[in-house]
Amino acid sequence: MKKNVLRNTALLACLVLAALLLMHLLPALEVGGHRMRRVDLLSDVRRLAPPVDDPDSLLPPPPKVKPAFVDSCPPGMTCIEDYGDSTHRGMEAFYRALDEAGSRPVRIAYFGDSFIEGDIFTADLRHLLQERYGGCGVGYVDITSQTYGFRPTVRHAFDGWQSHAWTDSLGFDAKLQGMAGRYFLPRPGAYVELRGQKDYAAHLDTCREATLFFLSSQTVELAVSRNRGAAQTQTFAPSAHVQTARVEGRIGQVRWTVQQADSAVFYGLSMDGDQGIVLDNLSLRGSTGLSIRSIPQERLSDFNRLRPYDLIVLQYGLNIATERGKNYDRYAAGMNTTIGHLKAAFPQASILLVGVGDRDYKDEDGNLRTMPGIRNLVRYQQNLAADNGIAFWNLFEAMGGNLSMAGLVEAQPPMANKDYTHINFRGGEHLAGLLYEALVHGKKEYDRRRAYEAE
Repeated sequence: MKKNVLRNTALLACLVLAALLLMHLLPALEVGGHRMRRVDLLSDVRRLAPPVDDPDSLLPPPPKVKPAFVDSCPPGMTCIEDYGDSTHRGMEAFYRALDEAGSRPVRIAYFGDSFIEGDIFTADLRHLLQERYGGCGVGYVDITSQTYGFRPTVRHAFDGWQSHAWTDSLGFDAKLQGMAGRYFLPRPGAYVELRGQKDYAAHLDTCREATLFFLSSQTVELAVSRNRGAAQTQTFAPSAHVQTARVEGRIGQVRWTVQQADSAVFYGLSMDGDQGIVLDNLSLRGSTGLSIRSIPQERLSDFNRLRPYDLIVLQYGLNIATERGKNYDRYAAGMNTTIGHLKAAFPQASILLVGVGDRDYKDEDGNLRTMPGIRNLVRYQQNLAADNGIAFWNLFEAMGGNLSMAGLVEAQPPMANKDYTHINFRGGEHLAGLLYEALVHGKKEYDRRRAYEAE
């Protein structure tokens, strides 16, 4: 007769369950500076504990905000804090440029990390601004892209290129990089094509100007076709500076093919209007913003000559914030250099620093928390803007503060990804609307203040 072991199996299961439940009472372990999550079999059914905030005494003191900003910001809106001084690197130059949007392009360079990759956030900000101030086209696009099939604002095709980026561990020559921290080397017959579309937003299906950016110490010969028409040859003499190949008219599609380009370096191409808003998405996955310091000053100056910006936006922080980060002094020192680098290359542009957004994680008890290091970094960024006489927009506050990223993840339909770090296109549309409202309000306040001063 076989022995019945079912009782022993049930006993073993009960012992294992009891052991796992008791392990929750063990203190949290820390390995390599990272606090390990405690064992908790009931984490999925346990009520979420309220978030625990770090006391403000652990943060750097906030900069002194101008009374005009405090008095004029409507309830419920996160307004732009303009710390512009006598150097006029706050929002004044951009607001002044908007008055000329009906007669010339008003250009925005939006630098950021993976938060805006694939034209997330910037697509909707571009659409809102073009609806109000005019303009068309998607702006600047790198020669090749890892997100070309994911980006909904342009149809992008390419072949025959060697791609190099600041994030490469080998083979990257910092002296050759362009505005977005990348450069591209052509093989014989390499081509790149952009085609407008109207599925995501208006004003993207056609443009008035298409431009290709490159650098070459030898003669360059290109073939260009637009709107599927016959190709035309363009020949360019050697130059020590970045050059452009350009076509104009009503353009829905453009393709450049490299016929001769020994030693040439290519950067990107653009589809723009001849007036209204032009917004370039210059995202670089993994960047903290400090990589901008390595872009040669002469390269940035070349782009300013060919593509002068009225506003430069810097949005970084996801790749520097840590769960318990308190001191970001070294990062602040590096960003001071970055901002100074951009000021020297784009002396006419307003500069807006957008603070890092909310980022959530699960603590050792399995409860969702806003990373304490986020609030610290936001305060550092606010002080960075004040110290450099530029503008600041508090994205963390605009999102709703603590656990606002979790709110976007849990929204129906979801507006952020399950990593509790990155938004999706729905979230981008929502947050872009908040920045757009802040920009429009800032412009109105600027006009009101200018009219008052003229009396």
